[in-house]
Amino acid sequence: MAAPVRRSTKFIKPPKKHGPNISVDEIWSKLSVNIVEILNHRAELLSYEENYRYAYNLVLYRAGDTLYKGACKLIAENLDKLAEQDIKSVFPSGSSDNAIQQSQESELLLKAVRKVWDDFTTSLLRLRDILRYMDRVYTTSARVPETWDTGLLIFLEHIIRPPFQGHIIAAILNQIQTEREGFDINRSAVKGCVDVLLSLEERNGDMTIYKRDLEPEILRESEAFYKAEGEKLLETCGAPEYLQRVESRFDSEESRTHHYLSSQTDAPLRRILEQHLLSPHLPSILHKLHSGLDFMIDGDKLDDLSRLYRLFIMVPEGLPLLKKALRESVIRRGTEINASSTGTDITSQKANEDEDLSSKAKGKGKARPPVTLATQTLQIALKWVQDVLDLKDKFDIIWSRSFKENRDIEATLNEAFGSFINLNAKSPEFISLFIDDHLKKGLKGKSELEVDLVLDKTITVFRFISDKDIFETHYKKHLSKRLLFNRSVSDDAERGMLAKLKVECGTQFTQRMEGMFHDMKISSETMEAYRKHSEQAQNLNIELSVIIQTSTFWPTMGHQTPCVFPELLIKASKSFEQFYLSRHTGRRLTWQPWLGSAEVRTAFNSGKTHVLNVSTLAMVILLLFEDLDGSEFLTYEDIKSATDIEDTELQRQLQSLACAKYKILKKHPPSREISTQDSFSFNAEFSSPLHNIKISTIASKVENADERKETKDRVEEERRYSMDACIVRIMKDRKHMTHNDLVNEVTRQLTGRFLPNPLDIKKRIEGLIEREYLERCEDRKSYNYVA
Repeated sequence: MAAPVRRSTKFIKPPKKHGPNISVDEIWSKLSVNIVEILNHRAELLSYEENYRYAYNLVLYRAGDTLYKGACKLIAENLDKLAEQDIKSVFPSGSSDNAIQQSQESELLLKAVRKVWDDFTTSLLRLRDILRYMDRVYTTSARVPETWDTGLLIFLEHIIRPPFQGHIIAAILNQIQTEREGFDINRSAVKGCVDVLLSLEERNGDMTIYKRDLEPEILRESEAFYKAEGEKLLETCGAPEYLQRVESRFDSEESRTHHYLSSQTDAPLRRILEQHLLSPHLPSILHKLHSGLDFMIDGDKLDDLSRLYRLFIMVPEGLPLLKKALRESVIRRGTEINASSTGTDITSQKANEDEDLSSKAKGKGKARPPVTLATQTLQIALKWVQDVLDLKDKFDIIWSRSFKENRDIEATLNEAFGSFINLNAKSPEFISLFIDDHLKKGLKGKSELEVDLVLDKTITVFRFISDKDIFETHYKKHLSKRLLFNRSVSDDAERGMLAKLKVECGTQFTQRMEGMFHDMKISSETMEAYRKHSEQAQNLNIELSVIIQTSTFWPTMGHQTPCVFPELLIKASKSFEQFYLSRHTGRRLTWQPWLGSAEVRTAFNSGKTHVLNVSTLAMVILLLFEDLDGSEFLTYEDIKSATDIEDTELQRQLQSLACAKYKILKKHPPSREISTQDSFSFNAEFSSPLHNIKISTIASKVENADERKETKDRVEEERRYSMDACIVRIMKDRKHMTHNDLVNEVTRQLTGRFLPNPLDIKKRIEGLIEREYLERCEDRKSYNYVA
């Protein structure tokens, strides 16, 4: 354990009890003279020890009260003198109307107050040093403030209180107002005086003079100023300029509180700005004509939008108003996009009819296939999707750059996009057409990264549609045509798109589509084996290619047209059937010639031989003219009787052969339309610089009214099955559920494919009760599962 250390302390010894008599008045007389010298900054020649002993002796001989009161009186007299010579001499006249002169006078007053404060506190520090013994002994027992605190109270009463306080506060307010009006001020002068008010407290010490007297005046003046400022700016400025001015006001007030006011004033001052510059004017800013939110969005004014976002989130009502305005803006723009896609059939059909009448009126007789409707409808579908993508890109940029990727705003934008996209009943078909067009020709010459980007953007729109089962129906049909007619630009792109759909909707959504790819692979392997078999048998005069479709995977490709094959095709088809059935048992093959194509080598009078790429049905028609010379005719009825092709399909095929760009057949009489009274002959005079000629079948790339109705009926039927299966699956697991809970759970599970109507769910429940899958409970509001 360490040994204690003895410390020695020297004290000023009191005079001996029996020493000479000391006069208190004499000591005070000498000390008071020295105190005056200290207060007047003439203490250089004074002895600190001597003055300290004077004060010490006065306290020791019980004259502390004399010392305390005498010092207070001297301090007060000194302050009165300083006020008279330093403050009153620069007192504002109050008669000038010149704002700059008033500002200069206010600045001089504030500087004078600060100068008096600095002089006074410097003297008070020295005075406190020689009165330390009094502060330690007398003030504690007398319960009065110490020298420093007493001096501040005297300063408050003789300098700050009337008649100077009102003028000091007015001078500070004048400087603030001057700066708010755009003029430069001496901030250090204001800060110096504000620091004085922050250092002074009331006698109870619970509040500074700044907080009690100055801050309420600052807030009152600020409220009046910014209330008028908000109304004036709203009338004279556009929304971007208004926001810029308001943000500048926020920045300037923050700078003001940081540099020369107290930080405790920042929060109430910001509330005033929010209450008078933002909250009452938010709707007017958003909807201001030619400058509001829509104007900023149209002009891609990202900086202005960013400023709008920063200001709006300052107030509680700002973000909800911004979200509502954004939602309305997106829906309005989306509705305009939808409007451009409505009335397509009527407009296009009318245009087509006008072209027919115009052509006939001029007597040109040029046969042009009526593909205008299909082409225009496809272009409108592509434009609709591209417009939606462009709109989404625009708002994505705004969201990320201006709205700081706010998740609430993102949810609002997504809800708005989903709202207007689902208002367009054709949106699932349009999206599928967009993908179909890009996977057929739109991706040529693009890199894998660009391909993936296009597919990703398309998936972005796909996410918004609620009727994903309708999209699935269209997509399967378009995919099947791309696969069957070998129209896909990239197999990797096809599988990439399928993978993205699987991620979005699950394996069940893409199961049948994957089955199509599997069938194509199996068909390729089967045909390779069949070719080897045919080479060995040497019994086939034509080259045959067959795609074997699993009926459950592939969609119904329109109306199935019957067709009577010529002997050559019958022999080829029988050969393949025997080969295929010899390798598989229990299977049945159904030929679908309307989906096939053929290459026919044809010789013309020009001496050239051309390879015509036509549909299988067109090939059947052409073979009818094989043994005829150029002068022989076949009537429409002859062709129909020989092929058994129905009228609608037969007319399409004949238009393709006789009325399109390449006229392999001659139509008599020449016209654009095919009628049952027409006759046809082989055009032996046909010539073309091309060796391989593709003769496309006139076909609509989008559904016609009948096909659309058929698709709708099929979708509704599948939805009924889906609802039945979902209800049974849920009840089998839960055994007992109330009606509302069951409807909600079915809706939740099926939302990924489509949004079921509660009335439709109720009908399916009734049907399942009739089929004894479920039973209604006695309360009539719940159901039991019947095992």
